[in-house]
Amino acid sequence: MQRIIAGLVGLLALAGAASAEPLAPHAMVAAANPLAANAGLKVLKAGGSAMDAAVAVQMVLALVEPQSTSVAGGAFMIYLDGRTHKLTAYDGREVAPAAATPALFLKDDGTPLPFGQAIVSGHSAGVPGAVAMLYLAHKEHGRQPWASLFGDAEKLADDGFTVSPRLAGMIASPFPPQNKQPDTIHYFSKPDGTRMTTGDLLVNRAYGDTLRKIAAEGPRAILTGPIAADIVKRLHEDPLPGPMTLADLAHYQPHQAPALCRPYRAYIVCSDQAPSGGMAVLEGLGILEHTDIATRGPTDPQAWLEIAEAEQLMYADRDTYEGDPAFVSVPVAGLLDPAYEAERAKLIGTMAFAAPPAAGHPAGAPNVGLDATAEPGGTSHFVIVDAEGNVVSMTTTVESIFGDGRMVDGFFLNNQLTDFSFSPKTAGGLPIANAVAAGKRPRSSMAPMIILDKQGAFVAAVGSPGGNAIPAYVLKTIVAVIDWHMSMQDAAALPNLIARGGSIQSEPKKFAPGVVDALAAKGLKLNAGYAAEGSGIHGVIKRDDGYEGGADPRREGVAVGY
Repeated sequence: MQRIIAGLVGLLALAGAASAEPLAPHAMVAAANPLAANAGLKVLKAGGSAMDAAVAVQMVLALVEPQSTSVAGGAFMIYLDGRTHKLTAYDGREVAPAAATPALFLKDDGTPLPFGQAIVSGHSAGVPGAVAMLYLAHKEHGRQPWASLFGDAEKLADDGFTVSPRLAGMIASPFPPQNKQPDTIHYFSKPDGTRMTTGDLLVNRAYGDTLRKIAAEGPRAILTGPIAADIVKRLHEDPLPGPMTLADLAHYQPHQAPALCRPYRAYIVCSDQAPSGGMAVLEGLGILEHTDIATRGPTDPQAWLEIAEAEQLMYADRDTYEGDPAFVSVPVAGLLDPAYEAERAKLIGTMAFAAPPAAGHPAGAPNVGLDATAEPGGTSHFVIVDAEGNVVSMTTTVESIFGDGRMVDGFFLNNQLTDFSFSPKTAGGLPIANAVAAGKRPRSSMAPMIILDKQGAFVAAVGSPGGNAIPAYVLKTIVAVIDWHMSMQDAAALPNLIARGGSIQSEPKKFAPGVVDALAAKGLKLNAGYAAEGSGIHGVIKRDDGYEGGADPRREGVAVGY
C-alpha cells in the first residue's frame, strides 16, 4: 500500500510540477541539432503531424550530423496515437546480407578481426532500414505529402550549412579509423587540403540530389536503381569486400509490432521489441522498483550505487540472452517477470564491481553464452509531439562515427553489422544469441521510450544515443523524471554512470560534492576517464500547461515548440 500511495503522489507531482523550463502549449520538437529541430517545428506549425515532422528532422540530421545518422542507417521508433492512445513500435534495424555467415568477422585462422579493421571493411554494412521504416510509418500516420517534407534538408544540402563545433570535433578526432578513409578525407577537406572546422560552409549537392529521389520515390530510391548499385559497388571494394547484393537491398522490409510495455510506479513505460535496447531499460526499472531509490535523489551516493548495480544486472542479462527474436529464443517474459526482477534486486548491495554478476536464469532462458560486443556509438535521438497529441520517439543511427567511412551519393554507409558478436560461440563452446546469420538483425542498444499514465495518456518521451551506454543513459533519465520529479532538462544534465560487465564509466566531476568519495568507500570507484560516447538525451514531458522539453547539454540539441 505504501508503494501505491507513493506512486500516486509521484503521478500528481509529475503532471503538475512547476518547471523553470520553457513550455510550449501546443507542440514540441527536441533534437540534437537546431537546424533539424527547427525543420520539424516548421512542419508542425504548418499543420503537419508528428510523423511528418519526423521525416523532416531525420533528413536534416543525416546531413548535419553525419557522424550520427544517415539515410543508409537504421532506426527504432515508438509512436503514440494521441486520439486512440495506441502505441506502435517500428523497427528499421539493418539486416545482414543473404550471403553473411557466422564467420563474417573471422580471419582465416578462425580468430576475430581487429575491431578497427572490421569497422571500415565492406563486411560491416547492413542493409539500411531507416528510410523504409519512416516511409511505412508515414503512410499510416502522416498528414502532409511525403514529397513535401524534404525542403529544408534539400536547401541546406544545396546551399550549404555551417559546420558545428561537435561535427568539427569529430572531423578532427584522431580516434575513429573512418577519419583515415579516402571518402571521409575527401568530404571534409577544403580546396587547400586542410580539414573543415567550426564555422566552415559544407555544401553537399549530391545529398540534395539523393533527397529529391527519396522524396519522389520513397525508399525505392536507395534500395533499388542507381543509388543501390552505387552502394553495392562501394561495399564490394577493398578493404575486405562485403557480400551485399542488389537483391539484399530490394528485399528489405521494416518491422512493425505492438510496443513492449511494463508498469513502473504509477506509469506504463514502453519501448521497441527486441532486438532493441528497450527490454534492458525495462528490466533495469523493474529491478529498481524493488529498491528505495524513489526516496533518494541525485545528491545521494546510495541512489547512484543502486543505479550502477541495477545496470550491471540488466546488462548481464541483456548481453547474454538478447538477439534477433526471429532467429533465437529471447526470454522477454522471463526477464521482465516481476518475480524474477525481485530476485535480481536482492543482489543489490551485495555485488563487487570488480567481479560483475553473471546472467540470471529467467523462465524460458536458452543455454547461451555472454556476448561482449563493443557497440561503438554514432547515433542520435529525437522526440516530437504535435498539436493532436501524437508522439514520435525515435533513435536513429549510422552505428560508429561516420559509419564505415565509405560514402556514396552524398551519404555515409553504416557499419551496423559490427554490433554482432564477432565469434559465434564463447571460448567454452556455448552459442551466442547475437551471432551473425543471413538476414538477421544485430542486437541494438537503441531504446526510444514513451511513458503513459495508467489511463494511457501521454506523460513523457525520452531516448539517447551512446552505443552500449544507451540503456544506462535512458534508465538514469527515467528515474530522475519519475522518482525524483526533475525537469527533463535537469534529468538530461545529470552525471552519467555506466556499469556494464567489468567496466565502470562515469563523469566524476559532474556529481554533487561528496558523492564520488562516498561511492569509492562503498567499493564503486568512478574513473576519471569517460570512454563511452557522450549521451545525447532528448525528451519531452507533458505538464498541465503545455510541453516541457529537454536537450542534453553535452551535445548541440534544443527543444523548440509553439
